[in-house]
Amino acid sequence: MRAIVLMAGLLLSSAVLVGAKPGGSAAGKPEWSMNATAIEACSCPVFCQCYFNTAPAGHGGHEGHGEEHFCRFNNAYKVNKGYFGATKLDGAKFWMYGDLGGDFTKGMDWAVVTFDKATTMEQRDAITTIAGRLFPVKWNSLTTAEGDIVWTAGKTEANATLDGGKSAEVALKMFKGMKGEPVVIRNLPYWGAPQNDGFVVMPNTVEAVRAGDKQFEFHGSNGFMITFDLDANTAPPAAGGM
Repeated sequence: MRAIVLMAGLLLSSAVLVGAKPGGSAAGKPEWSMNATAIEACSCPVFCQCYFNTAPAGHGGHEGHGEEHFCRFNNAYKVNKGYFGATKLDGAKFWMYGDLGGDFTKGMDWAVVTFDKATTMEQRDAITTIAGRLFPVKWNSLTTAEGDIVWTAGKTEANATLDGGKSAEVALKMFKGMKGEPVVIRNLPYWGAPQNDGFVVMPNTVEAVRAGDKQFEFHGSNGFMITFDLDANTAPPAAGGM
């Protein structure tokens, strides 16, 4: 995705995904905590420049209309371990796809957050609140949905489908570095998560949205896997209320 943690400071006062108040005590156990892994891809070249700039990559226009800037993304998440109060989040899956737009200083364009059908209402409420802290930015349009998410990750390949690929699909393949090992980008922020294990570079073989009126599909563009941590005491505040 392309994220813009670098822009979070500029957008903290904007209306967002979902409002959430910081919770927990700095000295005690956080109100909530999440460790999750993302299978992520977007339309930008490898590696997505959105993590270093205030605008996404340019793409050739059609019929002489010139270059258009956008970052159309697919993020499939699986919670490795987490809780929100008494609600356990271990194994919960959710998906976020959309377009960051062409100028991050003006906010993000649109996004759809999809909850796996297996998640409970309590888990969905928890993920919604946590997502507001993970993505502390303004969206011009933000909606929610539910679907069947299949999420499979390995060292060399990763795959995720939404509704069997009918709604969305992401497939990644590892970029081999020295000695055939993965290339990992470290010390780079991932949205509002205060800690991550590094971006494992895995260009996509396909990243597509096939449902709704804003469908797109790309092959060979940016992709990576990342595992991150955030909790109520350390995540940045949400960017406001809807």
